[in-house]
Amino acid sequence: METFNTQGTLIIIGMVVVYILFTSWLTMLIRSKNTEQYMVASRSMPAFIVGMLMMSEYIGAKSTIGTAQAAFESGMAAAWAVVAAAIGFPLFAILMARKLYSSGEYTISGFIERRYGYGAKMMVSVIMIYALLLVNVGNYVSGAAAIATVMHINLPTAAFITAIVSTLYYAFGGMKSVAYISVLHTVVKYAGVMIVLWVALKLAGGFEQVHQGLPAHYFTWDGSIGGSKVLAWIIGTVGAIFSTQYIMQAISTTKSPTAARNAALWAGLMCLPISIALGVIGVVSKYLHPDMDSLYALPVFLQSMSPWLAGVVTISLVASVFVGVSAVALAITSLVVRDFYVPLRKPNAEREFRMTKVISLVVGFAPLVFVFAAPEILNLSFFTRALRLSITVIALVAIYLPLFATGRGATWGLGAATVTTSVWYLMGNPYGIDNMYIALITPAVVICIERLLPRSNKAANASEVTNANS
Repeated sequence: METFNTQGTLIIIGMVVVYILFTSWLTMLIRSKNTEQYMVASRSMPAFIVGMLMMSEYIGAKSTIGTAQAAFESGMAAAWAVVAAAIGFPLFAILMARKLYSSGEYTISGFIERRYGYGAKMMVSVIMIYALLLVNVGNYVSGAAAIATVMHINLPTAAFITAIVSTLYYAFGGMKSVAYISVLHTVVKYAGVMIVLWVALKLAGGFEQVHQGLPAHYFTWDGSIGGSKVLAWIIGTVGAIFSTQYIMQAISTTKSPTAARNAALWAGLMCLPISIALGVIGVVSKYLHPDMDSLYALPVFLQSMSPWLAGVVTISLVASVFVGVSAVALAITSLVVRDFYVPLRKPNAEREFRMTKVISLVVGFAPLVFVFAAPEILNLSFFTRALRLSITVIALVAIYLPLFATGRGATWGLGAATVTTSVWYLMGNPYGIDNMYIALITPAVVICIERLLPRSNKAANASEVTNANS
């Protein structure tokens, strides 16, 4: 792929640096002043703002570049990777958002504890921290690659820049600043994708030309991806939305259960246009550059823009990286503080707030240890969704099938799902069965088996009390 001349490169780099400095200044200006603001923004955020935050959390640089790349290779069906979120958020709004908000908890582990007890809570917390750390490993890899390409620096340096800026956003700003800064990130992200879409269609002479010039499967619902993979994407994304800590934390910042539901609906609505746009960009790129490396399906159009427009698109990719990393890291910090630090140390409010910032710094830089040993990013991303899907199964059983909701069953089911899903992923999905299906089935089977096993009177009584309180 061609590159800009020195002047054009300097303009783009300058725009990125100015954007980073400006958003960093905004972060410090509206930073959280106490733990309540830091974790849940004092439960005062408008639903629309929270909807934008959740959409940006799910559609980061990996989704933006990766969906266009997949569309280049497999057709418009690749858009399902993001359309799945447009399905998942409304389902979350209908089935879980109000119930989670009304629980008064802002951690998924805290919600699970109310239904299943302490053992299940700790299992959920460990699994979620494990999954989200892997998510940020993937975010750091994709972010470092994007920044390294734009700024012409090596990958380790780019990874450190990603860590420093992202950690600044959330470690010092907390949820309050992350939410408001994400509004700017989201606007820039949308603008960047739509600019690329406009340039791509203009160069191709319209979508009809593309439709006539590519094989028919590029425009079918499953492309060359296959229905089984598409279904796994949908199941995994829906499941991850239902249980992921940063989603629950985001809706906890709203003013009421109704606002929490509306935030999820807004998120779903905002996912749909960008998913279609990314699919179109990918197939247009295939039409115009059939022999090109698919990785450049989206970036290739930067060379057909002025440096100023290219700068906006580049900023949109950088913004996607920072908001994704910040939201995930804040979620991990919340779990570590709420489930481990506070119970062990029992600090006062001031000490808790101070220690939260220290822990957030550690969480922000921890993924750098593993970033250069990461496997293929897309597979890693969906594996982390599979881990979170198992938590969703447990949560839905607690809400809608309380007869099967026992602490022992939940703990065993989560442990078994984590082990079997991880092994299945490491084995390369044997027999063509995606690890997503393993994560879906395993906890349900274990819960059913556990229900058939004999229980002590003490355990039975505890289960009845839990179900009654639910």
